[in-house]
Amino acid sequence: MAETTGGGPGDGTAEVLDRPLPEGVRRRVVQIVSDGFGGLTLSELPAQLRQYARFTPTRRAKFAGNAMAAALETDALFRQRIGDKLREAQPELAGALDSGSPPPAADPLDVAAAAYVLRPAGWVKLVTAAGEEAQRADAERADEETRAELDRLRSELAHAREHTRAETDRLRAELESAKKEAESLHRKLRAALSDVKRGEAALRRAQAEMDALRAEAHTQVSAAESEARRLKARLGEAEAALEATRRAAREGRSVEDMRVRLLLDTLLDATQGLRRELALPPVSVRPAETVDAVEPGRMTPKDIAARALSEHDPAILDQLLALPQAHLVVDGYNVTKTGYPQMPLEKQRLRLLGQLSALAAQTGAEVTCVFDGAELAAPVLLAPPRGVRVLFSKPGVTADELIRQLVRAEPPGRPVIVASTDREVADGVARAGARPVASAVLLKRLS
Repeated sequence: MAETTGGGPGDGTAEVLDRPLPEGVRRRVVQIVSDGFGGLTLSELPAQLRQYARFTPTRRAKFAGNAMAAALETDALFRQRIGDKLREAQPELAGALDSGSPPPAADPLDVAAAAYVLRPAGWVKLVTAAGEEAQRADAERADEETRAELDRLRSELAHAREHTRAETDRLRAELESAKKEAESLHRKLRAALSDVKRGEAALRRAQAEMDALRAEAHTQVSAAESEARRLKARLGEAEAALEATRRAAREGRSVEDMRVRLLLDTLLDATQGLRRELALPPVSVRPAETVDAVEPGRMTPKDIAARALSEHDPAILDQLLALPQAHLVVDGYNVTKTGYPQMPLEKQRLRLLGQLSALAAQTGAEVTCVFDGAELAAPVLLAPPRGVRVLFSKPGVTADELIRQLVRAEPPGRPVIVASTDREVADGVARAGARPVASAVLLKRLS
């Protein structure tokens, strides 16, 4: 360290520090100035430090450190006043510095900071020695930290190698297991593809059989309709002749009595022949049997619940539809969205109505399917299938309310079955006397 010494012996005011003040010494110097700052009056402070007069020592050291260090270096009077405060606070350290023999046990940074403020002879050496000591301590501390960090990194490296080895073994085992599982899945996939092909073939055979049955049924229905039209025509002719005979009798045409009687006998013979040709059974229905009532031993909709069948058994629906004059009301979208919600609404309607038409043909029951008209963007162009009445709710009226109106319109005692999973609909129609069944039950019966 280069230094310049001036003045008389024992005076260090002329000594000049040729290097920056060590950081540790600078912090101690700022703390000494901050502690002595509060004991000075406002007039004793340099002009640039007066704005910090009301600060606490901690805030003063934090915000005015640079300004206090600069004032201590350039203002000898301010440095002397701070030195006086330091002598009052630490007289032993100040006396030792004045005598040129600082205490060996004292912190070198504290000794250097006090020497920088008091400026005894040789203070530059004390400051320089303190800086070198602090640098050696920092170097030793950094060296220890570096060795500790190196040991930690070596430990982590060994641990990482062990972990990598274990992870590699685990991944190899998982790879072998995955290969075996992939082979098993390939075998299962081939078996599943074979099953799918067999199922598709069976489905095509069933579809062909169904098409043949539909064609045969259509032929039989057409023949029955033709026969019914022919019989209706013959019956109309007989009724017209009978009416003409009755009209002639009312007019008193006695001359034609014999001809009318002959015509009547002819009509009776023709009627008997028609009865034999149609194989009509004797009349078994009597007027008293048309009155709606419950006969002993006959089932009613409420009796169905007492049977041993489960509520989710499709057979319960068959028993309900087998009741006389049964009427099935279907909550359309509730059923389709339960069974096949992924299809568009139009295809949902067509699929459900086709199945309901087949059910109506099998059971002979009256079938009404109700859809919510609020979901329609435009009027539906739909030809209702045979045996199924299709209704859409009006604007402002929900499908649930339309179903309740249909139930209330039926006479008491008629078997009315409502297919819906909506609990509110089921409870409402049950209170009105109808029998609710879940949509899933109807779907099982249709499938």
